[in-house]
Amino acid sequence: MKRRPAWVLAGVLALACAATGCSSGSSSSSSSSSTAAPPAGASGFDGAALPPGVIAPAFTLTDQRGRSVSLAGHRGRVTIVAFVYSTCGATCVVIAQQIRGALDELPRTVPALLITADPVADTPARVRRFLSRVSLSGRVSYLSGDAAQLRRVWHAFRVTPASADRAAFDRTASVFLIDRAGRERVIYQLEQLTPEAVAHDVRKLLG
Repeated sequence: MKRRPAWVLAGVLALACAATGCSSGSSSSSSSSSTAAPPAGASGFDGAALPPGVIAPAFTLTDQRGRSVSLAGHRGRVTIVAFVYSTCGATCVVIAQQIRGALDELPRTVPALLITADPVADTPARVRRFLSRVSLSGRVSYLSGDAAQLRRVWHAFRVTPASADRAAFDRTASVFLIDRAGRERVIYQLEQLTPEAVAHDVRKLLG
């Protein structure tokens, strides 16, 4: 079982920048992206394709209803994983709305797991208001856990939590598609994240 290499996200983010026309941070990042993932468009995905065989990190967290939810429990289904928090503002509203739009386009139910990036801010009342605001009440699992559980998940997905640096979270906020075998296949930054792109790539993974 392969673990996510430390250079994977940097390479994928550089690839995403190349695809969207933003400037590359360094020549070494560009070099990594050329070997870490296929050229833009070559994969057939609208988002940035991750290197083959990247197994999504295992986690078990608690949803907004107090139920235990694990990524392994969705094995056999294409799953959307995203990181948000209820007081984030525009960035998280956009992420949630694009996911909602993708769910609206898809002919079958696809699990969407929203993992908190700020468990202190995400009180039950705020989570309910956030999900209602973005029309996702009853359609997604909004996951949280204790500090140690969440730190492991943030670290595994290379997410900067809001409690550490809100600006860094906004810059690196990403959405992932996990395939039926539990592998990370596609990543979207805000520049790539549209309902059409996510729905297209989910359908491709569903075959």
